[in-house]
Amino acid sequence: MNFLGDVVSWFADGAHWQGTNGIPHRVEEHVLMSVAAVLAAILVAVPPSLALGHLRRFGALAINVSNAGRAIPSFAVLVLSVYIIGIGAKPAFICLFVLAIPPLVTNSYVGMAEVDPEIRESARGMGMTAWQSVRHVELPVAMPVVLAGVRTAAVQVVATATLAAIVAWGGLGRYIVDGLARQDSVQVFAGALLVAVLSILTELALALTQRLVVSAGLTHRHPGKNEPFVGAATTAESDLTPTKERTSA
Repeated sequence: MNFLGDVVSWFADGAHWQGTNGIPHRVEEHVLMSVAAVLAAILVAVPPSLALGHLRRFGALAINVSNAGRAIPSFAVLVLSVYIIGIGAKPAFICLFVLAIPPLVTNSYVGMAEVDPEIRESARGMGMTAWQSVRHVELPVAMPVVLAGVRTAAVQVVATATLAAIVAWGGLGRYIVDGLARQDSVQVFAGALLVAVLSILTELALALTQRLVVSAGLTHRHPGKNEPFVGAATTAESDLTPTKERTSA
C-alpha cells in the first residue's frame, strides 16, 4: 500500500505536470514519434501490398518478408541504427518504422486478396474499370482487415517507443530510463503505467475509428480479424494455388 501511495503522490505532484520533463510534454513527444513512424510505414507498405493483393501475385514472398521483419528484434534495429547514424531521434524513428511494416504488409495483402472474385466480376460487369473496381468495391471490402493491421502496428509502436529514451530521445520512456538510473522504482512504475494507458487508449481510439469508417455489414465478413497474423500466410499461399490443383485436391 505504501508503494501505491507513493505512486499516487508522484502523479499528484505538480512538478510532474509542467516543464519539458512534465507528463503532457512527454506524452506529446511519445505520440508525435509514434504517429510519424506509423504514417511513414503506411505510405511505404500499404500501397504496394494492396496492389499485390489485387493482382494476387507474390503473396508468399510478401508474407515471408513480413514474417522475417517480425522476427527482427526492435532493440537490435535500434542498436544497429545508433552505430550507423548516432543517438537521437533518427535511430528511434527507424526502429519504430521497421516495427510497423510487417502487420501493414500482411493485412493489406491478405485483405485485398480475400475479396470475393464474384464481387470483382460484378463490378466489371457494371462497366467499372480496374481502378474504379479497386477504389469503389475492393478497397472498401478489404478495409476491415487493413485497419486491423493499422491498429496492430500502432499499438506495437506506441508500446515500443519507450526504447527511444535509451538513445537520448524523449517520450514516456524517459521516466523509465531515468528512474532506473536513479533507482527510483516509483518513477519507473509511473512511466510504465503511462505507457500502458497510452497503448490502451490508442487501441480504443483506432477501434472506434474502424467502427465509424467501416460499414457495419462488412465487419461481419471478417470475424476475428483483430488477430491478423493467424492463418495469414496460409491464406496468401492458397490464393496463389491454381484452381485446378485445388479442385483435384
